[in-house]
Amino acid sequence: MSSHDTWTSAGPAGLIALAMACFGFFALLTGQVDHSAILFLGIWLLGGFIVQITTALLELREGNLLGGNVFTFFSAFFMFASGIEMLFKFYVAQNGIAIDGRISGWAWLAITIGITLWTPAYLAGARSLSLVVLSLVPALWLISFMDLGILGPQWATLAGCFALLGGIFGLYTSAGMVLNDKFGRTILPLGSPFIKVTPPAEGTFSAHH
Repeated sequence: MSSHDTWTSAGPAGLIALAMACFGFFALLTGQVDHSAILFLGIWLLGGFIVQITTALLELREGNLLGGNVFTFFSAFFMFASGIEMLFKFYVAQNGIAIDGRISGWAWLAITIGITLWTPAYLAGARSLSLVVLSLVPALWLISFMDLGILGPQWATLAGCFALLGGIFGLYTSAGMVLNDKFGRTILPLGSPFIKVTPPAEGTFSAHH
């Protein structure tokens, strides 16, 4: 529960937005829909940006360093930039314009390295949320390498399956957060952390100082 009287976490909404994107990427990467569907997926991702930037601001207000920062750059790049890029890709495809899309691979690579390095922090939280991240990390590596041209399109299905798995764990975690809070007891268990963290002793390093 929030420590504030009139504000609370939007994490569940942010996770549903993430799941929406993951389901969309799964459908696109595995050939469930035609490539022209990037036009509509781009629009949906822009909608997800609104949810995730709101989530980021609320998480930061609550003092959640990890969640607030992850939702901040996910809202900007996973949602907003990807949404705009898909709309632009549809435009250039319709007009026969040649674009070197490998630059997106370099951008995705930076994001992927960042979230990979932050993964241990998620392993110290709820297990179901850790599984979201553990599913997304390999998907992001595969997408990065495909955009860079290092991996071929045959890897797209595997990337899509990892994205779908991350979306499913995201939906479960979102439901658990809302239902457990509303009923005041565990309806959907979110699981204990993979990594147990001992609270720092007084006077030791803190990220807030």
